[in-house]
Amino acid sequence: MTETQFNTEVDAVLLDIEKSIEATDADIDFESMSGILEMSFADGSKIIVNRQIPTREIWVAARSGGYHFALKAGVWRNTRDDRDLFAVLSECASQQCGESVVIGA
Repeated sequence: MTETQFNTEVDAVLLDIEKSIEATDADIDFESMSGILEMSFADGSKIIVNRQIPTREIWVAARSGGYHFALKAGVWRNTRDDRDLFAVLSECASQQCGESVVIGA
């Protein structure tokens, strides 16, 4: 995957995440800048989603830990346990928000 293709893929993912946050009633604020999406929660915690161009991965930092995702067969999968990016984000956001949150397509 070229750097341009990677950036296009990640831009689409970040946009999907933003749309999901906007569509929820959960108390989540977000800011996106230069390929980094920062979600802020009422308890002061954050989830950071950012692109890692050298490794062609999306990295997520959440209260529960750090996660690396690589694109496999069109799906962003955790490099440790093969879980889907959106499933992990939904779980982390739900834990930090204190209510059920669904993020992603």
